[in-house]
Amino acid sequence: MTTVLLVRHGLTAVTGKILLGWTPGVSLDERGRRQASDLAGRLGNIPLAAIVSSPLERCRETAGTIAGRRPEGPQAPGGVQPVAVDERFGECRYGDWTGQELAVLAKDPLWAVVQSHPSAVVFPGPEGEALRDTQARGVTAVREWNDRLGPDATWLLCSHGDVIRTIVADALGMHLDMYHRITVDPCSLTVIRYGERRPFVRRINDIGGDVAELLPPPPKPAGEAGEGGGEGGGDGAAGSPAVDGAAPGPALGPDEVVGGGAGSYPPPAGGGAV
Repeated sequence: MTTVLLVRHGLTAVTGKILLGWTPGVSLDERGRRQASDLAGRLGNIPLAAIVSSPLERCRETAGTIAGRRPEGPQAPGGVQPVAVDERFGECRYGDWTGQELAVLAKDPLWAVVQSHPSAVVFPGPEGEALRDTQARGVTAVREWNDRLGPDATWLLCSHGDVIRTIVADALGMHLDMYHRITVDPCSLTVIRYGERRPFVRRINDIGGDVAELLPPPPKPAGEAGEGGGEGGGDGAAGSPAVDGAAPGPALGPDEVVGGGAGSYPPPAGGGAV
């Protein structure tokens, strides 16, 4: 079986606030760099036939950190394993929604469709992409890399929340309309093994640490703005607090958002960074 390690990029300064999409020049912040370094340490003893990344900076930086900690590879000892870039693993193209605040987008009528019937969504504007096409290009690329590397290979893919969730949904045999049920936090590890007859999902959203991360967060004081989603939209009821000064709108629960949420970071006391 070919084993694929799917890693979402680490945190940026605006993860959970802005729908980044293909916005250029967005790098990991200090938290994201620590996350990537910690994950690189966890994966240090896993032999990788390839490390493949989305072309966007936040993914290339995460993948580069992992590559730089590899003990093996075609280079001399201590060398850096190369990172291959595949545009098909780039973020969904959100069109006119790119760069906008999630709290503002949550008021758009299309938001409800994204939540309830994502397979029907085509994001607005000439650059907008259908989520079903995001899934198709991602799944096709994974299968092609599997064929290229062979049935005994283990390789790592660094991509984005929506791309990873659609790939996982395909592996689970889930309809795209249910992909919101899958959580992919920043710098989390998801593992799929592809056999001749079917894929096997071995891990989803592994962020390490202890089980304290599974506890619900404590309630926030009345009037305090809630934490938003990820690099995409979210679902919820009307009347949520504002995000970054935006007018109140639908709630942006971290388990309901397009693109995945900002995750739990720093981790709870006693937990690990990833």
